[in-house]
Amino acid sequence: MIGISKLYCGTVEPSDPIRYGRHSKDLPAHLQQFSSDKKPVVVWNITRACNLNCIHCYAKAVHRTNDGELSTEQGINLIDDLAAFGVPVLLFSGGEPLLRPDLVELGRYAVDKGMRAVISTNGTLINKRVAIKLKDVGISYVGISLDGLEMVNDRFRRMKGAFRLAFDGIKNCQNAALKVGLRFTINRLNVDQIPGIFDFVEEMNIERLCFYHLVYSGRGSNLVDQDLSHDETRQVVDLIIDRTMDMHTRGLKKEVLTVDNHADGAYLYLRMLREHNPRAPGVLELLKMNGGNSSGEGIACISWDGQVYADQFWRQHSFGNILARPFSEIWSDVSNPLMAQLKDKKRYVTGRCALCRWLEICGGNFRARAEAVTADIWGEDPACYLADEEIEGS
Repeated sequence: MIGISKLYCGTVEPSDPIRYGRHSKDLPAHLQQFSSDKKPVVVWNITRACNLNCIHCYAKAVHRTNDGELSTEQGINLIDDLAAFGVPVLLFSGGEPLLRPDLVELGRYAVDKGMRAVISTNGTLINKRVAIKLKDVGISYVGISLDGLEMVNDRFRRMKGAFRLAFDGIKNCQNAALKVGLRFTINRLNVDQIPGIFDFVEEMNIERLCFYHLVYSGRGSNLVDQDLSHDETRQVVDLIIDRTMDMHTRGLKKEVLTVDNHADGAYLYLRMLREHNPRAPGVLELLKMNGGNSSGEGIACISWDGQVYADQFWRQHSFGNILARPFSEIWSDVSNPLMAQLKDKKRYVTGRCALCRWLEICGGNFRARAEAVTADIWGEDPACYLADEEIEGS
């Protein structure tokens, strides 16, 4: 993820993560991406069940609960292992995680074991009672997916009224003093909604806004032809940067990020150089700390049935199942050739990625997209929008 507000608006300086030693267990949440040990943030798809049927769902969620889901006891054992391994953040996702009756119990247990517990949800099931429960057990953040304002979001969710229910969920979180943010997946079907989403964040006093670039995974594989062109992506990233700075200069300290296209880091830095921004060298230092794509290193996914993946989008390659071996063993086992390569992925990428001068801060971008389009795990990411002259030379 690329912290637009952190980097462009200067809310984080290189000295900030260094002050904490850059160790995952010591870093506060807003600096976690700059850790040096890259202990993985774990996305646990706690259920495949969902009350919606979103057109871009990477998990291909279904309405009925999957009988193969991990039990509460198995979840407790998993959390014990994650905590002992030093996992700093456990993100409960789905499907819709609030459909798991034991979510609150598992969230409380994760917090008690010293992890930061966060939730990714469609927000439609967060009534006042649920919001208070989540706050009481120590859930530190709730990310609610909105892919446009009312009509567009409902079309994406394939349920009329989904926006209004999510709106109520946001308000219920805020009334319970529970930090809440938005997640928005960019594509041609909703790109025109971005200005309105910024307005919505401001009107609702929402603290965090994450823009996800489209990944061709799950039902999102059907939207490849709806992804933005490279020129369109550049325009959108500029818009996000401009709107973020506009809020910042007006004293609205919102956290704005882009996710799943690490070319954004190089693009942001190059823009700062063009603008003769004196903070550009510090931003480059932070981007190097971030390191770009972290699949198989700083991000991990555990599916509802216990399968372990390099990230939540890339499910073609399982490294094992936590019912057979603890996650900590699976994640550390570099006898698996792909796992070993992911720990050192800059050596294996090909095409433009291998020649790119920004490889150190991009990490080769997204392997899931590269494989989806080229059938080559190490091929170049087709969503990289940097021009040849921008990636060549020094």
